[in-house]
Amino acid sequence: MTELLSDEAIEERLRDSEWRRAGDEIVRDWKFADFAEAMRFVGRVAEAAEEANHHPDILVHGWNKVRLSLTNHSAGGLTEPDFEMATKFDALTG
Repeated sequence: MTELLSDEAIEERLRDSEWRRAGDEIVRDWKFADFAEAMRFVGRVAEAAEEANHHPDILVHGWNKVRLSLTNHSAGGLTEPDFEMATKFDALTG
């Protein structure tokens, strides 16, 4: 099983990040030009998540907003792979 990160390690990884902590998850919101662009982003997220076998919760709301939430359900909290996926997702907006 993957080791849970300490509160201090989580805060360090969130420093200078657009991700925020929400309990046992990290969360980030994006706003896109339109619905189609938001859905293209969701498609890229899905491909990256499948490749890594580490899947976020995805919320599409409004007509152009996406929220991703990451946690390691089997470990019961936040682990290094959650932050690795967050970095991958950050790179998909281009």
